[in-house]
Amino acid sequence: MDTAPDRREGAPRSGLRLTPIDLVDVLVYVIVLNLAIEFFPSVISETFTLSLLTAVLLKVVLELVLLVKNAIKRRLRSASKVGERILAAAMLLVVLPASKLVVLELVALIFGDSVQLGGFFLVTGLIIVLMIARGGVRLIFRDYRSERGRP
Repeated sequence: MDTAPDRREGAPRSGLRLTPIDLVDVLVYVIVLNLAIEFFPSVISETFTLSLLTAVLLKVVLELVLLVKNAIKRRLRSASKVGERILAAAMLLVVLPASKLVVLELVALIFGDSVQLGGFFLVTGLIIVLMIARGGVRLIFRDYRSERGRP
């Protein structure tokens, strides 16, 4: 999903080229999702294949949510009037919880009863853990690259 050969964290993406870190994200999501399936009875995936496909869906949705959230944050920072700032802040307050509902609805629409992520609060916790795990793995890779003398 990236056109730059050496993409930096936070750099804008363009195109549809997948990078190795995208694959790592999906693998991390699979691990976190399957741990949630193991420890929370209301999180269900009937097969490993479905949990893998759910992880890919989560990756796509969360990338889109991050794009929208970052665009709103840029708009909030660049707003010169109080009304514009309030509107941008309100948009941010709507996007964050709405994204969890979008995840739940997409999973229900695509996978039916074969995959269930619990409810709103459980999926919110799941997404928080997914983002923390994603950030941790990216931090490890960034540290590894800097140790090896790469930017």
